[in-house]
Amino acid sequence: MEQQPLETSEVEEMLEKLNGWQVEDGGKAISRDFKFANFREAFAFMTESALMAEKMDHHPEWSNVYSSVSVRLTTHSANGLTKLDFKLAKAMDKAARAI
Repeated sequence: MEQQPLETSEVEEMLEKLNGWQVEDGGKAISRDFKFANFREAFAFMTESALMAEKMDHHPEWSNVYSSVSVRLTTHSANGLTKLDFKLAKAMDKAARAI
């Protein structure tokens, strides 16, 4: 399914509904750093997020160092942000709260 890039106003509106995410790369991506109590919790978050991402067929750019996970979301095929990025961000926020 072809995703269309969001307009700046749409990005701003959707970003208001998320906690801790920031726009970067001139509005083409959103990012957030997640902090957990330990590596096990960080890895549990990544596992849950990976399963969700696979179901959505939309995969994050991310890195993990001990109890921290840095995430960047963009839709490469649209050369910018789409609703899919915000859907995955919301799912990741929910996964982080469940840990």
